Amino acid sequence: MANRRIGMISGDGIGPEISAEVRRILSAAGFDPEWVELEAGQPALDRGLPAMPEETIQAIRELGIALKGPTATPIGKGHVSANVALRKALDLFANVRPSITIPNLKGHFEDTKIDLIIVRENTEDLYAGIEFQPHKDIAQAIKVITRPGCKRIFKYAFEMVKAQGRKRITAVHKANIMKLTDGMFLEEFYLMANEYPDIIADDIIVDNCCMQLVTRPEQFDVLVTENLYGDIVSDLCAGLVGGLGLAPGANIGEHYAVFEAVHGSAPDIAGKGIANPTALLLSAVLLLRHIGEHEKATSISNAVLKVLGDGKIMTGDLGGTATTREYGDAVIAALAS
Repeated sequence: MANRRIGMISGDGIGPEISAEVRRILSAAGFDPEWVELEAGQPALDRGLPAMPEETIQAIRELGIALKGPTATPIGKGHVSANVALRKALDLFANVRPSITIPNLKGHFEDTKIDLIIVRENTEDLYAGIEFQPHKDIAQAIKVITRPGCKRIFKYAFEMVKAQGRKRITAVHKANIMKLTDGMFLEEFYLMANEYPDIIADDIIVDNCCMQLVTRPEQFDVLVTENLYGDIVSDLCAGLVGGLGLAPGANIGEHYAVFEAVHGSAPDIAGKGIANPTALLLSAVLLLRHIGEHEKATSISNAVLKVLGDGKIMTGDLGGTATTREYGDAVIAALAS
């Protein structure tokens, strides 16, 4: 495995410390690729570069795959999102975010079996970033939905359901109000569903979906949705199973793939050694499965489940007092048990 080259964007905030811990755990599991260090976020900005430098994008084009730590995005001003820039540049159209109940982890849904996946269209919708201000008192944004964009996200989602042996896929939309954009999204969903008669296909309005998720989340299997709705719904689902510290993500395109934690860079705890590396570690597990390293992926995910299930060594976001390093040590010990 040492000859495989994988991009590593450590990011900013807590990114460098959780990235280092994840690499240590991966090495303990026998996964030692050549990590190619790439820059994005604040380190790039400090050098006068864009938040997502062109050299980083080009490197991932050459490598084909990368693991990415969190990068901060200013609210209401400042530089554009490094994540959005990367997804658009590499056409990473499918954002996949699983949410699975962790055994013995305390929370409102600790006795509910949740096993769902959000498949989010990653390049269109309001996140296309087409905004303008025709008047000082008016700001406008354009929502972009295309038939080709709909077709490929639905194709990906239905094929994923088929490959994983799942049974149901639900389109999340607001076609009752946005009759052209979300209407097209819904129309293309059912056209694609016709090609997969063995898969149950239905739809739900996004506000009802959120209500259903916080009352009966176990009813859902796979949710496929547009960019903005997917961002909101996936964070909601992360909250159902323990929080963003446990939420992995994959960004998949025709030719490239980037795996990253769903959470942000948490600058308030950066450098304190108390961040939870689980989300990035589980993102690395998704990376391992993507490249066919299923045995190592299963070994790591089982070790994480054991540590979290035991509940003895937990980081602060999960109610414990363990440091990042102590948590990593526990996962490595579980790998060997």
